[in-house]
Amino acid sequence: MTAAGPRSVHGLLARVVDVRPEETRAMLMAFAYFFFVLSGYFILRPIRDEVAVTSGVARLPGLWTGTLAAMLVCNPFYSALTVRFPVRKFIPITYHFFVANLLAFYVVMRVVAPAEGSPADLWTGRVFYVWTSVFNLFVVSVFWCFMADVFRSGQGKRLFGFIGVGGTLGAIVGSGLTALMASRIGTKNLLLVSAALLELAVLMVVLYPVGGAGEATAVGVDQLDRTPIGGSVWAGFRRVATSPYLAGIAAFLILYTVGNTFLYAEQTDIVGRFFVGRTAQTGVLARIDFFAQTLTVLIEMFLTGRVIRWIGLTATLAFLPVLTVAGFGALGTVPVFATLALFIVLRRASNYALTNPAMEVLFTVVPREDKYKAKAFIETFVYRGGDQVAVWTYASLTAIGLSLAGIAFAAMPLAAVWLMLAVWLGRKQAELAGEPAGAAIPVTVAGAP
Repeated sequence: MTAAGPRSVHGLLARVVDVRPEETRAMLMAFAYFFFVLSGYFILRPIRDEVAVTSGVARLPGLWTGTLAAMLVCNPFYSALTVRFPVRKFIPITYHFFVANLLAFYVVMRVVAPAEGSPADLWTGRVFYVWTSVFNLFVVSVFWCFMADVFRSGQGKRLFGFIGVGGTLGAIVGSGLTALMASRIGTKNLLLVSAALLELAVLMVVLYPVGGAGEATAVGVDQLDRTPIGGSVWAGFRRVATSPYLAGIAAFLILYTVGNTFLYAEQTDIVGRFFVGRTAQTGVLARIDFFAQTLTVLIEMFLTGRVIRWIGLTATLAFLPVLTVAGFGALGTVPVFATLALFIVLRRASNYALTNPAMEVLFTVVPREDKYKAKAFIETFVYRGGDQVAVWTYASLTAIGLSLAGIAFAAMPLAAVWLMLAVWLGRKQAELAGEPAGAAIPVTVAGAP
Protein backbone atom coordinates (compact mmCIF):
# COMPACT_ATOMS: atom_id res chain seq x y z
CA MET A 1 0.00 0.00 0.00
CA THR A 2 1.32 3.45 -0.90
CA ALA A 3 1.85 6.18 1.66
CA ALA A 4 -1.30 7.82 0.39
CA GLY A 5 -3.28 4.64 1.06
CA PRO A 6 -3.50 4.83 4.86
CA ARG A 7 -4.13 8.58 4.69
CA SER A 8 -6.99 8.10 2.24
CA VAL A 9 -8.54 5.38 4.43
CA HIS A 10 -8.30 7.64 7.45
CA GLY A 11 -9.84 10.49 5.46
CA LEU A 12 -12.86 8.38 4.57
CA LEU A 13 -13.31 7.08 8.13
CA ALA A 14 -12.93 10.57 9.59
CA ARG A 15 -16.17 11.52 7.86
CA VAL A 16 -18.17 9.23 10.18
CA VAL A 17 -15.98 8.71 13.28
CA ASP A 18 -13.55 10.93 15.19
CA VAL A 19 -10.52 8.68 14.64
CA ARG A 20 -6.96 9.98 14.56
CA PRO A 21 -4.42 8.74 11.98
CA GLU A 22 -2.39 6.72 14.51
CA GLU A 23 -5.57 5.00 15.76
CA THR A 24 -6.95 3.93 12.38
CA ARG A 25 -5.29 0.53 12.09
CA ALA A 26 -6.05 -0.44 15.70
CA MET A 27 -9.69 0.59 15.27
CA LEU A 28 -10.11 -1.38 12.02
CA MET A 29 -8.52 -4.50 13.53
CA ALA A 30 -10.90 -4.22 16.49
CA PHE A 31 -13.75 -3.81 13.99
CA ALA A 32 -12.75 -7.05 12.22
CA TYR A 33 -12.17 -8.89 15.51
CA PHE A 34 -15.69 -8.06 16.71
CA PHE A 35 -17.14 -8.97 13.31
CA PHE A 36 -15.75 -12.49 13.48
CA VAL A 37 -16.76 -13.01 17.14
CA LEU A 38 -20.40 -12.01 16.66
CA SER A 39 -20.87 -13.63 13.26
CA GLY A 40 -19.69 -16.89 14.82
CA TYR A 41 -22.08 -16.53 17.74
CA PHE A 42 -25.13 -15.38 15.78
CA ILE A 43 -24.89 -18.46 13.58
CA LEU A 44 -25.48 -20.43 16.78
CA ARG A 45 -28.03 -18.19 18.50
CA PRO A 46 -31.16 -19.20 16.52
CA ILE A 47 -30.15 -22.85 16.94
CA ARG A 48 -29.94 -22.33 20.71
CA ASP A 49 -33.24 -20.42 20.87
CA GLU A 50 -35.02 -23.13 18.91
CA VAL A 51 -34.04 -25.57 21.68
CA ALA A 52 -35.77 -23.28 24.21
CA VAL A 53 -38.92 -23.06 22.08
CA THR A 54 -39.01 -26.84 21.60
CA SER A 55 -38.46 -27.50 25.31
CA GLY A 56 -41.09 -24.93 26.33
CA VAL A 57 -40.98 -21.94 28.66
CA ALA A 58 -41.50 -24.21 31.69
CA ARG A 59 -38.01 -25.70 31.16
CA LEU A 60 -36.19 -22.37 31.03
CA PRO A 61 -35.53 -22.23 34.81
CA GLY A 62 -33.81 -25.62 34.63
CA LEU A 63 -31.76 -24.69 31.57
CA TRP A 64 -30.63 -21.45 33.17
CA THR A 65 -29.78 -23.15 36.45
CA GLY A 66 -27.48 -25.41 34.45
CA THR A 67 -26.02 -22.35 32.72
CA LEU A 68 -25.30 -20.62 36.03
CA ALA A 69 -23.62 -23.76 37.39
CA ALA A 70 -21.48 -24.04 34.25
CA MET A 71 -20.53 -20.37 34.53
CA LEU A 72 -19.51 -20.88 38.16
CA VAL A 73 -17.18 -23.69 37.07
CA CYS A 74 -15.70 -21.81 34.09
CA ASN A 75 -14.91 -18.51 35.82
CA PRO A 76 -12.06 -19.75 38.04
CA PHE A 77 -10.44 -21.52 35.06
CA TYR A 78 -10.59 -18.33 33.00
CA SER A 79 -9.17 -16.29 35.90
CA ALA A 80 -6.38 -18.84 36.29
CA LEU A 81 -5.43 -18.25 32.64
CA THR A 82 -5.23 -14.48 33.24
CA VAL A 83 -3.00 -15.05 36.28
CA ARG A 84 -0.59 -17.34 34.44
CA PHE A 85 -0.46 -16.14 30.81
CA PRO A 86 -0.09 -12.73 29.13
CA VAL A 87 -3.10 -11.31 27.30
CA ARG A 88 -2.21 -12.42 23.78
CA LYS A 89 -1.77 -15.98 24.98
CA PHE A 90 -4.78 -16.51 27.24
CA ILE A 91 -7.27 -14.98 24.76
CA PRO A 92 -6.35 -17.47 21.99
CA ILE A 93 -6.38 -20.33 24.53
CA THR A 94 -9.92 -19.33 25.58
CA TYR A 95 -11.17 -19.20 21.98
CA HIS A 96 -9.44 -22.44 20.96
CA PHE A 97 -11.21 -24.16 23.85
CA PHE A 98 -14.62 -23.09 22.50
CA VAL A 99 -13.68 -24.13 18.95
CA ALA A 100 -12.79 -27.59 20.25
CA ASN A 101 -16.20 -27.73 21.96
CA LEU A 102 -17.96 -26.85 18.70
CA LEU A 103 -16.17 -29.64 16.87
CA ALA A 104 -17.16 -32.06 19.63
CA PHE A 105 -20.84 -31.01 19.34
CA TYR A 106 -20.67 -31.49 15.59
CA VAL A 107 -19.46 -35.08 16.03
CA VAL A 108 -22.07 -35.85 18.71
CA MET A 109 -24.92 -34.42 16.60
CA ARG A 110 -23.78 -36.41 13.58
CA VAL A 111 -23.01 -39.72 15.26
CA VAL A 112 -24.76 -39.97 18.63
CA ALA A 113 -27.96 -37.93 18.13
CA PRO A 114 -28.79 -37.78 14.41
CA ALA A 115 -32.55 -38.47 14.78
CA GLU A 116 -34.66 -35.35 15.46
CA GLY A 117 -36.86 -35.74 18.53
CA SER A 118 -35.01 -38.74 19.98
CA PRO A 119 -34.00 -38.68 23.68
CA ALA A 120 -30.35 -38.29 22.66
CA ASP A 121 -31.26 -35.37 20.40
CA LEU A 122 -33.26 -33.63 23.15
CA TRP A 123 -30.49 -33.97 25.74
CA THR A 124 -27.82 -32.92 23.27
CA GLY A 125 -29.90 -29.84 22.49
CA ARG A 126 -30.22 -28.95 26.17
CA VAL A 127 -26.49 -29.35 26.78
CA PHE A 128 -25.85 -27.25 23.66
CA TYR A 129 -28.21 -24.58 25.00
CA VAL A 130 -26.28 -24.37 28.28
CA TRP A 131 -22.92 -24.40 26.50
CA THR A 132 -23.94 -21.68 24.02
CA SER A 133 -25.20 -19.51 26.88
CA VAL A 134 -21.74 -19.75 28.46
CA PHE A 135 -19.89 -19.40 25.15
CA ASN A 136 -21.59 -16.20 24.01
CA LEU A 137 -20.85 -14.27 27.19
CA PHE A 138 -17.23 -15.35 27.44
CA VAL A 139 -16.21 -14.66 23.83
CA VAL A 140 -17.88 -11.22 23.80
CA SER A 141 -16.68 -10.32 27.31
CA VAL A 142 -13.09 -11.24 26.43
CA PHE A 143 -13.31 -9.00 23.37
CA TRP A 144 -14.48 -6.00 25.39
CA CYS A 145 -11.93 -6.70 28.15
CA PHE A 146 -9.28 -6.38 25.46
CA MET A 147 -10.84 -3.16 24.13
CA ALA A 148 -11.03 -1.59 27.61
CA ASP A 149 -7.35 -2.49 28.05
CA VAL A 150 -5.94 -1.16 24.78
CA PHE A 151 -8.05 2.04 24.53
CA ARG A 152 -8.29 4.92 27.00
CA SER A 153 -11.54 6.45 28.26
CA GLY A 154 -11.58 9.29 25.74
CA GLN A 155 -10.74 6.92 22.89
CA GLY A 156 -13.51 4.55 23.93
CA LYS A 157 -16.08 7.34 23.82
CA ARG A 158 -14.95 8.26 20.33
CA LEU A 159 -14.29 4.83 18.84
CA PHE A 160 -16.37 2.13 20.58
CA GLY A 161 -19.53 3.03 18.69
CA PHE A 162 -17.82 2.49 15.33
CA ILE A 163 -16.10 -0.69 16.55
CA GLY A 164 -19.57 -1.90 17.52
CA VAL A 165 -20.56 -1.64 13.85
CA GLY A 166 -18.17 -4.52 13.17
CA GLY A 167 -20.01 -6.69 15.66
CA THR A 168 -23.38 -5.63 14.31
CA LEU A 169 -22.40 -6.50 10.75
CA GLY A 170 -21.10 -9.83 12.03
CA ALA A 171 -24.41 -10.47 13.78
CA ILE A 172 -26.30 -9.66 10.57
CA VAL A 173 -24.12 -12.02 8.57
CA GLY A 174 -24.40 -14.79 11.19
CA SER A 175 -28.16 -14.63 11.64
CA GLY A 176 -28.63 -14.17 7.89
CA LEU A 177 -26.56 -17.27 7.16
CA THR A 178 -28.62 -19.33 9.59
CA ALA A 179 -31.92 -18.03 8.17
CA LEU A 180 -30.82 -18.77 4.59
CA MET A 181 -28.79 -21.95 5.02
CA ALA A 182 -30.36 -23.87 7.92
CA SER A 183 -32.85 -25.65 5.67
CA ARG A 184 -30.29 -26.17 2.87
CA ILE A 185 -27.20 -27.55 4.55
CA GLY A 186 -28.62 -28.36 8.02
CA THR A 187 -27.88 -26.73 11.34
CA LYS A 188 -25.13 -29.22 12.18
CA ASN A 189 -22.88 -27.99 9.36
CA LEU A 190 -23.30 -24.40 10.53
CA LEU A 191 -21.32 -25.31 13.65
CA LEU A 192 -18.22 -25.73 11.48
CA VAL A 193 -18.73 -22.29 9.95
CA SER A 194 -18.96 -20.79 13.44
CA ALA A 195 -15.73 -22.51 14.47
CA ALA A 196 -13.86 -21.12 11.44
CA LEU A 197 -15.04 -17.58 12.19
CA LEU A 198 -13.87 -17.87 15.79
CA GLU A 199 -10.41 -18.88 14.59
CA LEU A 200 -10.31 -15.74 12.43
CA ALA A 201 -11.05 -13.74 15.59
CA VAL A 202 -7.98 -15.33 17.19
CA LEU A 203 -5.92 -14.19 14.21
CA MET A 204 -7.05 -10.59 14.81
CA VAL A 205 -5.81 -10.78 18.40
CA VAL A 206 -2.44 -12.16 17.32
CA LEU A 207 -1.96 -9.46 14.66
CA TYR A 208 -3.36 -6.56 16.71
CA PRO A 209 -1.08 -3.46 16.49
CA VAL A 210 0.48 -2.48 19.80
CA GLY A 211 2.95 0.24 20.69
CA GLY A 212 2.15 2.49 17.73
CA ALA A 213 2.52 6.25 17.53
CA GLY A 214 0.63 8.60 19.84
CA GLU A 215 -2.34 7.07 21.68
CA ALA A 216 -2.91 4.15 19.29
CA THR A 217 -2.95 1.82 22.31
CA ALA A 218 -3.00 2.35 26.06
CA VAL A 219 -0.68 -0.61 26.73
CA GLY A 220 2.62 -1.79 25.29
CA VAL A 221 4.08 -5.00 23.91
CA ASP A 222 5.42 -6.08 27.31
CA GLN A 223 1.98 -5.84 28.93
CA LEU A 224 0.20 -7.79 26.19
CA ASP A 225 2.81 -10.31 25.07
CA ARG A 226 5.12 -10.95 28.02
CA THR A 227 3.62 -9.97 31.37
CA PRO A 228 0.62 -11.87 32.80
CA ILE A 229 -2.12 -9.93 34.54
CA GLY A 230 -1.13 -11.80 37.71
CA GLY A 231 -2.88 -11.41 41.05
CA SER A 232 -5.41 -13.81 42.52
CA VAL A 233 -7.87 -16.13 40.81
CA TRP A 234 -10.62 -14.73 43.07
CA ALA A 235 -9.71 -11.05 42.63
CA GLY A 236 -12.64 -10.41 40.31
CA PHE A 237 -15.21 -11.49 42.89
CA ARG A 238 -13.51 -9.57 45.71
CA ARG A 239 -13.28 -6.35 43.71
CA VAL A 240 -16.96 -6.44 42.74
CA ALA A 241 -17.88 -7.02 46.39
CA THR A 242 -15.73 -4.12 47.69
CA SER A 243 -15.90 -1.44 44.97
CA PRO A 244 -19.16 0.61 44.88
CA TYR A 245 -18.46 1.54 41.25
CA LEU A 246 -18.00 -2.07 40.09
CA ALA A 247 -20.94 -3.19 42.24
CA GLY A 248 -23.02 -0.47 40.55
CA ILE A 249 -22.04 -1.78 37.11
CA ALA A 250 -22.98 -5.29 38.26
CA ALA A 251 -26.38 -4.06 39.46
CA PHE A 252 -26.90 -2.20 36.17
CA LEU A 253 -26.24 -5.41 34.26
CA ILE A 254 -28.52 -7.45 36.53
CA LEU A 255 -31.39 -5.05 35.95
CA TYR A 256 -30.74 -5.23 32.20
CA THR A 257 -30.81 -9.03 32.29
CA VAL A 258 -34.01 -9.09 34.36
CA GLY A 259 -35.77 -7.09 31.65
CA ASN A 260 -34.07 -9.14 28.95
CA THR A 261 -35.08 -12.41 30.60
CA PHE A 262 -38.70 -11.35 31.03
CA LEU A 263 -38.78 -10.41 27.35
CA TYR A 264 -37.00 -13.62 26.32
CA ALA A 265 -39.47 -15.76 28.26
CA GLU A 266 -42.39 -13.94 26.64
CA GLN A 267 -40.72 -14.44 23.25
CA THR A 268 -40.43 -18.17 23.94
CA ASP A 269 -44.10 -18.36 24.95
CA ILE A 270 -45.51 -16.27 22.07
CA VAL A 271 -43.34 -17.79 19.32
CA GLY A 272 -44.21 -21.27 20.57
CA ARG A 273 -47.94 -20.46 20.28
CA PHE A 274 -47.90 -18.55 17.00
CA PHE A 275 -45.45 -20.69 14.98
CA VAL A 276 -45.44 -24.48 14.63
CA GLY A 277 -42.40 -26.63 13.81
CA ARG A 278 -38.67 -26.20 14.22
CA THR A 279 -38.08 -24.72 10.77
CA ALA A 280 -40.73 -22.01 11.21
CA GLN A 281 -39.57 -21.17 14.74
CA THR A 282 -35.87 -21.01 13.83
CA GLY A 283 -36.70 -18.93 10.77
CA VAL A 284 -38.77 -16.30 12.61
CA LEU A 285 -36.19 -16.04 15.42
CA ALA A 286 -33.45 -15.54 12.85
CA ARG A 287 -35.51 -12.85 11.10
CA ILE A 288 -36.02 -10.97 14.38
CA ASP A 289 -32.24 -11.07 14.91
CA PHE A 290 -31.66 -9.92 11.33
CA PHE A 291 -33.98 -6.89 11.60
CA ALA A 292 -32.57 -5.95 15.02
CA GLN A 293 -29.00 -6.05 13.74
CA THR A 294 -29.86 -4.17 10.55
CA LEU A 295 -31.43 -1.37 12.58
CA THR A 296 -28.42 -1.44 14.91
CA VAL A 297 -25.89 -0.91 12.14
CA LEU A 298 -27.92 1.99 10.72
CA ILE A 299 -27.98 3.67 14.15
CA GLU A 300 -24.29 3.00 14.74
CA MET A 301 -23.26 4.34 11.35
CA PHE A 302 -25.38 7.49 11.37
CA LEU A 303 -26.55 8.26 14.92
CA THR A 304 -24.41 6.73 17.69
CA GLY A 305 -21.59 9.26 17.55
CA ARG A 306 -23.99 12.15 17.21
CA VAL A 307 -26.25 10.95 20.04
CA ILE A 308 -23.32 10.62 22.45
CA ARG A 309 -22.02 13.95 21.25
CA TRP A 310 -25.36 15.65 21.85
CA ILE A 311 -26.43 14.12 25.16
CA GLY A 312 -23.25 12.75 26.79
CA LEU A 313 -22.47 9.38 28.41
CA THR A 314 -24.95 9.67 31.30
CA ALA A 315 -27.98 10.27 29.09
CA THR A 316 -26.81 7.59 26.65
CA LEU A 317 -26.78 5.04 29.48
CA ALA A 318 -30.27 6.19 30.50
CA PHE A 319 -31.81 5.80 27.03
CA LEU A 320 -32.43 2.04 27.14
CA PRO A 321 -34.09 2.06 30.60
CA VAL A 322 -36.52 4.73 29.34
CA LEU A 323 -37.26 2.65 26.23
CA THR A 324 -37.76 -0.44 28.39
CA VAL A 325 -40.37 1.26 30.58
CA ALA A 326 -42.27 2.29 27.46
CA GLY A 327 -41.83 -1.10 25.75
CA PHE A 328 -43.13 -3.18 28.64
CA GLY A 329 -46.02 -0.76 28.97
CA ALA A 330 -46.91 -1.33 25.31
CA LEU A 331 -46.50 -5.11 25.62
CA GLY A 332 -48.72 -5.13 28.68
CA THR A 333 -51.38 -3.16 26.82
CA VAL A 334 -51.20 -5.10 23.53
CA PRO A 335 -49.60 -8.55 24.25
CA VAL A 336 -49.39 -9.87 20.67
CA PHE A 337 -46.53 -11.04 18.45
CA ALA A 338 -46.27 -7.75 16.52
CA THR A 339 -45.78 -5.75 19.73
CA LEU A 340 -43.26 -8.29 20.99
CA ALA A 341 -41.25 -8.29 17.75
CA LEU A 342 -41.17 -4.47 17.57
CA PHE A 343 -40.08 -4.17 21.21
CA ILE A 344 -37.36 -6.81 20.78
CA VAL A 345 -35.98 -5.17 17.65
CA LEU A 346 -35.92 -1.67 19.19
CA ARG A 347 -34.49 -2.88 22.50
CA ARG A 348 -31.72 -4.97 20.94
CA ALA A 349 -30.81 -2.20 18.50
CA SER A 350 -30.65 0.39 21.31
CA ASN A 351 -28.58 -1.95 23.45
CA TYR A 352 -26.02 -2.79 20.79
CA ALA A 353 -25.81 0.70 19.27
CA LEU A 354 -25.94 2.88 22.40
CA THR A 355 -25.94 1.10 25.76
CA ASN A 356 -23.24 -1.48 25.04
CA PRO A 357 -20.59 1.01 23.81
CA ALA A 358 -21.47 3.33 26.70
CA MET A 359 -21.18 0.49 29.23
CA GLU A 360 -17.79 -0.57 27.91
CA VAL A 361 -16.52 2.98 28.45
CA LEU A 362 -17.32 2.51 32.15
CA PHE A 363 -14.49 -0.04 32.41
CA THR A 364 -11.80 2.14 30.81
CA VAL A 365 -11.26 3.98 34.12
CA VAL A 366 -10.72 0.92 36.38
CA PRO A 367 -7.35 -0.77 37.17
CA ARG A 368 -6.03 -3.19 34.55
CA GLU A 369 -6.59 -6.32 36.65
CA ASP A 370 -10.24 -5.31 37.09
CA LYS A 371 -10.65 -5.03 33.31
CA TYR A 372 -9.96 -8.74 32.85
CA LYS A 373 -11.14 -10.28 36.12
CA ALA A 374 -13.89 -8.14 37.66
CA LYS A 375 -15.27 -7.24 34.23
CA ALA A 376 -15.34 -10.86 33.07
CA PHE A 377 -16.93 -11.93 36.37
CA ILE A 378 -19.64 -9.28 36.00
CA GLU A 379 -20.34 -10.05 32.34
CA THR A 380 -20.47 -13.82 32.79
CA PHE A 381 -21.40 -15.07 36.26
CA VAL A 382 -23.26 -11.94 37.44
CA TYR A 383 -25.04 -11.72 34.09
CA ARG A 384 -26.21 -15.33 34.27
CA GLY A 385 -27.03 -14.90 37.97
CA GLY A 386 -29.35 -12.09 36.92
CA ASP A 387 -30.88 -14.46 34.37
CA GLN A 388 -31.45 -17.00 37.10
CA VAL A 389 -33.15 -14.53 39.44
CA ALA A 390 -35.28 -13.25 36.58
CA VAL A 391 -36.37 -16.61 35.18
CA TRP A 392 -37.44 -17.94 38.57
CA THR A 393 -39.23 -14.64 39.26
CA TYR A 394 -40.98 -15.00 35.91
CA ALA A 395 -41.94 -18.59 36.79
CA SER A 396 -43.30 -17.44 40.17
CA LEU A 397 -45.35 -14.66 38.59
CA THR A 398 -46.76 -17.17 36.12
CA ALA A 399 -47.53 -19.62 38.94
CA ILE A 400 -49.63 -17.06 40.82
CA GLY A 401 -51.69 -16.48 37.70
CA LEU A 402 -50.24 -13.33 36.14
CA SER A 403 -50.76 -13.12 32.39
CA LEU A 404 -48.17 -11.96 29.86
CA ALA A 405 -49.63 -8.47 30.18
CA GLY A 406 -49.41 -8.53 33.98
CA ILE A 407 -45.78 -9.65 33.91
CA ALA A 408 -44.94 -6.88 31.45
CA PHE A 409 -46.44 -4.28 33.80
CA ALA A 410 -44.51 -5.81 36.73
CA ALA A 411 -41.22 -5.19 34.86
CA MET A 412 -41.80 -1.43 34.57
CA PRO A 413 -40.82 -0.40 38.16
CA LEU A 414 -37.55 -2.36 37.84
CA ALA A 415 -36.75 -0.45 34.66
CA ALA A 416 -37.32 2.81 36.56
CA VAL A 417 -34.74 1.78 39.20
CA TRP A 418 -32.40 0.86 36.34
CA LEU A 419 -32.78 4.39 34.99
CA MET A 420 -31.67 5.98 38.27
CA LEU A 421 -28.62 3.70 38.44
CA ALA A 422 -27.66 4.63 34.87
CA VAL A 423 -27.52 8.31 35.84
CA TRP A 424 -25.30 7.59 38.86
CA LEU A 425 -22.86 5.45 36.87
CA GLY A 426 -22.49 8.03 34.13
CA ARG A 427 -21.62 10.72 36.66
CA LYS A 428 -19.22 8.44 38.57
CA GLN A 429 -17.36 7.50 35.37
CA ALA A 430 -16.87 11.18 34.54
CA GLU A 431 -15.51 11.75 38.05
CA LEU A 432 -13.02 8.87 37.78
CA ALA A 433 -11.93 9.99 34.31
CA GLY A 434 -11.50 13.59 35.46
CA GLU A 435 -14.15 14.84 33.04
CA PRO A 436 -17.22 17.06 33.55
CA ALA A 437 -20.31 14.94 34.27
CA GLY A 438 -22.52 14.58 31.21
CA ALA A 439 -19.92 16.19 28.95
CA ALA A 440 -20.43 15.77 25.24
CA ILE A 441 -17.90 13.76 23.29
CA PRO A 442 -16.48 15.59 20.27
CA VAL A 443 -17.05 13.67 17.06
CA THR A 444 -15.70 14.54 13.65
CA VAL A 445 -18.53 15.09 11.17
CA ALA A 446 -17.92 15.36 7.43
CA GLY A 447 -14.18 15.66 7.97
CA ALA A 448 -14.37 18.74 10.22
CA PRO A 449 -11.98 18.78 13.21
